[in-house]
Amino acid sequence: MTGPLDGGGHDDGREDVGGVPRIPSPRRAADDYEALPAPETPAEASAEGPAEASAEGRAEGPPPGCPPPEASPPASTPAPPPSSPPALPHKVLQSLLGAWALSACSPEETTAVEDHLTECAPCAEEALRLRDAVGLLHHERDLDLDPLLRSRVLENCLGRRPARIPVPEWAGPYDAETARLDALLRDIGDAEWHAPVRLKWFQGERPVSRRTTVAGVIGHLLAVDGLVATAIGLDDPLSAKTPAERTEAYWKGVDHPPTRAVRGPWRDQTHALIRTVSFAGRGVAELSVSYGDFALPLRDALLDRAFECWVHADDIANAVAYPYEPPSGAHLHGMIDLAARLLPAALADRRRAGLAAPARALVTAGSPGRSLHLEVEGSGGGDWYIALDSPAAVGSPDRKVAQVALDSVEFCQLVAGHIAPEEAAAGQDGDREAIRDVLFAAASLSRL
Repeated sequence: MTGPLDGGGHDDGREDVGGVPRIPSPRRAADDYEALPAPETPAEASAEGPAEASAEGRAEGPPPGCPPPEASPPASTPAPPPSSPPALPHKVLQSLLGAWALSACSPEETTAVEDHLTECAPCAEEALRLRDAVGLLHHERDLDLDPLLRSRVLENCLGRRPARIPVPEWAGPYDAETARLDALLRDIGDAEWHAPVRLKWFQGERPVSRRTTVAGVIGHLLAVDGLVATAIGLDDPLSAKTPAERTEAYWKGVDHPPTRAVRGPWRDQTHALIRTVSFAGRGVAELSVSYGDFALPLRDALLDRAFECWVHADDIANAVAYPYEPPSGAHLHGMIDLAARLLPAALADRRRAGLAAPARALVTAGSPGRSLHLEVEGSGGGDWYIALDSPAAVGSPDRKVAQVALDSVEFCQLVAGHIAPEEAAAGQDGDREAIRDVLFAAASLSRL
């Protein structure tokens, strides 16, 4: 009988120890198991032929009667793929469709909704309807904001629920005009802040002007508004007393030509002025604001600042080709009324300087004197009687010696020094000397 270790016998993987067959070690069986080729497709198996496949199966398979070998663990176990987030329930995804249409979902929610829309036809139809509805919410409109939008919104809000600390009525024109100018400034580009602007006013018997930029105009408003800020106790870096001196000091104090950066300080100052007078109470309205060579009560000073803000906003709008409307009728009426009240004193100043005819009929203070009827037509217009011979006299229709008719905006342009006195009046009647003196006095109210 041939032994298993003889070269002539078949080695079936068993060794005899003391006549007892020995089962192959698990390690060896595992090695044989790992060496098996990859499973073949039916086509590959049929191509090799049944005989070869059977022979290979007998050579590589485990011995008959042995338990299946245990596979050794792989050398390195690959990391399991990252688990995807749990799918959201249908109701949750359906509730997110509105937010998805408004682009208000988080990235994860957006991905979940869009994956769901590829599988759920009802939700996909609803999503399309919502997206179309969102598109209807955005109407095409002009990019130029309505200058009166802010005042209308505030009026509507205050009509429904009055503010706890309302802006005083006499400060309303300044609040409205600074807001309108700020809306204009917000709408212009960086380059337009350097657009040239020519400031105009009337001095003596002739018009004068000064060239600056849009940013320079805002610096001018910032500097002169500082007079009001000083009067109510707010900080102001300029020590000059008159509007012209303060403007020159500001322009010389900046290292470079002003840019749009001046808008922030100007806007903050206007807000501080409105906030301070709103919290100060009634008595603050009569607080004196000095302009160097004259003074105005705070209520008139803010009206004066509102007037100048509108005039220079119109200058800026013309420089950058921006549409700009006059103030509301009520605010315009207040500005015209202030100018009419200042005319007798301006006329007296010109008379002392030899620029107006001497007084003809002086009267005691508070008595009616010779008067000119100033008729201002259009929005904000009205009728005023200007005392001609003394600021202490009272204008009276009974002592009228002349009449002048002007459009409301035209009269304001005259007071701002933007048009010549000879070209201002649309209608004149009566004493020509008195008419000339009053028109030139109106122009002399202008200043840098």
